Amino acid sequence: MQISSTTTLTRPRLLYDGQCPLCQRSVAVLKKLDWSRKVDYRDARDPANLPDLDPPLEPARLLEEMHLVTTRNRVYHGFGALRWLAWRMPLLWLVAAFLCIPGVPWVGQKVYLWIARNRYQLVPCRDGVCTVPPRKAKAG
Repeated sequence: MQISSTTTLTRPRLLYDGQCPLCQRSVAVLKKLDWSRKVDYRDARDPANLPDLDPPLEPARLLEEMHLVTTRNRVYHGFGALRWLAWRMPLLWLVAAFLCIPGVPWVGQKVYLWIARNRYQLVPCRDGVCTVPPRKAKAG
């Protein structure tokens, strides 16, 4: 999804749940694979890290799955963000090609969402942070 912005990012920004141990470990691995430091990794829980976009990113959605905002203000989330990252990290190029096979994105997003919803059961919580805030229903 392409959106407008009043600010310009100099590097793509990956927004993740900075209080989630699984998310922290995953980002640590991504940082090691990101040899050329192409991506800016930020905690989505800190409002100062959110780019000024129109429409704005929803803080609750940012905690449900990671989001990646490109320098052209394109927003990817969940499996789509992983696939975008895989194409930009040389050690993941073979994996990236697999992630584009028909059907894989659909299954990948389902698996990603299951892991995201269950991440606090998969990796022990700490400092009392063990739950994902419930998503508010959209007014319609």
